[in-house]
Amino acid sequence: MPSNQPVIALTPGEPAGIGPDLCVQLARQEQDCRLLAIADPELLASRARLLGLPLEISCLRHSEQVPPHRAGRLSVLPVALAAEPVCGQLNPANSAYVLQTIRLAVQGCLRRDFAAMVTGPVHKAVINQAGVDFTGHTEFIAAITGGEPVMMLATPGLRVALATTHLPLAQVSAAINTPGLIRLLQTLHADLRRRFDLPDPKILVCGLNPHAGEGGYLGREEIDVIQPALDFLRSQGMRLIGPLPADTLFNEKNLSQADAVLAMYHDQGLPVLKYKGFGNAVNITLGLPIIRASVDHGAALDLAGSGRADAGSLRLALQTAIDMARAA
Repeated sequence: MPSNQPVIALTPGEPAGIGPDLCVQLARQEQDCRLLAIADPELLASRARLLGLPLEISCLRHSEQVPPHRAGRLSVLPVALAAEPVCGQLNPANSAYVLQTIRLAVQGCLRRDFAAMVTGPVHKAVINQAGVDFTGHTEFIAAITGGEPVMMLATPGLRVALATTHLPLAQVSAAINTPGLIRLLQTLHADLRRRFDLPDPKILVCGLNPHAGEGGYLGREEIDVIQPALDFLRSQGMRLIGPLPADTLFNEKNLSQADAVLAMYHDQGLPVLKYKGFGNAVNITLGLPIIRASVDHGAALDLAGSGRADAGSLRLALQTAIDMARAA
């Protein structure tokens, strides 16, 4: 096995969902990395038995070196569940476990024990039901690491970053301001260069309102907030096109000439990306001192333990993390 294989930390996410299924599927394939799952080993073992997929689990301590991955064998850093999980049945008692697995992966990345982390799907509502104010992986990880987090989803032929993430639609306009957009676009531009080897990235920027505000008749955010940010950054040499109407931006002619799109809110950009590449897309957090990639879907409680969960997005997230780690 190559000696330069990066160590990748893998967190399965919600134990009642498909995350453990996907980890088992991934573990049964050859991977060009040293893969370490941070999870309850019995959770993974029991899910493997339920799926009828033989899996050898090797528990490691924090100080032990992670060996190269071998198909059918998975190295695990044990974290104990609070309650026995049942497929498809959420239990707030296990929310602290989910957050602890993520926390350990982040801390390991900060210590450079891990080259990157890959996360399975969590269930935001059940974590909040446990009394923890949780809006998502991106915000939780950024609170530990610092930095200027930018959520970007990618599928072959399309990258979409978000100006706002998990906010009610009624709060989006107030959350967008010129200084914030400048910082976000600087982060996006810098990481497209650093992480994706794009020396002079071209970014398309959505407007917020229908028809990008129609010259102010359908809203002034484009004129008063977005345009000043773009003008300033263009003066610094960035290639930014916009603000453009989102309903016509996402066409092949535009996208074929761009490296990324910045959408103003979650459901402006991600429905297009997921239509194009659902199951073959990856969620990447830019602007952090660590590398983090994740799946493009949720916990899919109805599929947990059924054998019908598709690990395509997790495989792509792992390969993306490996590629980014090697480029770092």
